[in-house]
Amino acid sequence: MITPSDSRVPAPSPGLEIRPFRALTYQQRDPEHLARVSSPAYDLVTPSGRERLADADPHNIVRLILPLVDRPGAEPGGAPPAARSADLAAQTLAGWVQDGTLQRDEMPALWLYELRPPHGAPATVGWLGAVALPPEGSTAVLPHEDTYPVAVEGRRALLAATVTDLEPIVLAHDPDLDVAELTERARQGAPTLELHDTDGVGHRLWRVVDAEFLGRVIKALGRTEAVIADGHHRFAAARAHSRAHPAATGSDAILALVTPMGLGGLRVDPIHRVVPDLGLDAAVTAAAEGFRVTEVPLASEGVTSAVRRWLDDGGTGFLVTDGTRLVRLDDPSSAVLAAVPPEAPAAWRGLDVVLAHHGLLDLLWQRRDDAVSVLIAHTVEAAVASAVERDGVALLLRAPLPSDVAAVARAGARMPRKSTLFVPKPRTGLVLRPLAD
Repeated sequence: MITPSDSRVPAPSPGLEIRPFRALTYQQRDPEHLARVSSPAYDLVTPSGRERLADADPHNIVRLILPLVDRPGAEPGGAPPAARSADLAAQTLAGWVQDGTLQRDEMPALWLYELRPPHGAPATVGWLGAVALPPEGSTAVLPHEDTYPVAVEGRRALLAATVTDLEPIVLAHDPDLDVAELTERARQGAPTLELHDTDGVGHRLWRVVDAEFLGRVIKALGRTEAVIADGHHRFAAARAHSRAHPAATGSDAILALVTPMGLGGLRVDPIHRVVPDLGLDAAVTAAAEGFRVTEVPLASEGVTSAVRRWLDDGGTGFLVTDGTRLVRLDDPSSAVLAAVPPEAPAAWRGLDVVLAHHGLLDLLWQRRDDAVSVLIAHTVEAAVASAVERDGVALLLRAPLPSDVAAVARAGARMPRKSTLFVPKPRTGLVLRPLAD
């Protein structure tokens, strides 16, 4: 049994170790205010979206997770951009704590978090807590995607400057009947925090401090292992920070929303690619060297509607568009299949995103996988718009199954960066975790 002050109680098994923590939250908690000051995760916020969020409220959390945009001349010269940005975030955070905008809980707690999509879709429910960074070689928390070093360094600098987890990563854990039962019990009564975001997703959080109950949750989750659903760069940044500050309080854990894999958990949406400065004719000519090429008739429907129909109908292959025409690529040649590393696990070799990166982007289009050569888009609409804007093509992919993602992680392999979009996502800014007690 634990007491409320025991924020570092170890899990009883080599599985997940989740700890209660003293949260930092907005003092004003009415739903309208929380909707104004919260934000999507940092990597989902576009530059124009950042402007809208910052304009919505002077205390919007985007000023911490994506600082510097509105004060480009305020940084000391000579420091790297990531460090200058992080220093500004730290100054802003300290000011909000000092003036009472943010307040620190007296007692450690776990938070039960419910995300309810609109139109009657099933809710996703999980536990928000400080999850211990497992030692090297542990299978307690497994990544499944590659990371981009520049992005990792940006998040590491932000963590080092603020000494605060500003937004949670998301983990999908093995199903457990006790976790499910405890989760349902904790959902009773009025939530501590509640709001609806701009996509119509309802967010409800219950702060749980009962020592006996927390002990049961910790024990049940300690029997499970998890795959990183969202937050690979923040996880890598937390590891780097922990290595640099091994004795610092709280540096051995990361704020995480722990949700079940399967019923009551997350679903996976695709993430698409955009290749700038590549005309559709040139793209199709090169692709025809390794794929069967089929023009998709659009009739009176637009490109995005045709893509949605393809995704809903379980279409195979990839789609490529310049915003005007739509082409399907399927039936890869032996040369394309041979471009996929044969020594990799079978679960990894069979993924569409792997074949697209190795067989199409690398082999046939000869594009490097970096943030300049290949852009990321989280929706079909954004991919098509970006392709038009950048005089290029959008490569539209199907989402892998959650079981495929888990199989890749447990085989010790990594999918290409930004391969999966687990949804719905927690709202950034509702609960922060200062590392220091």
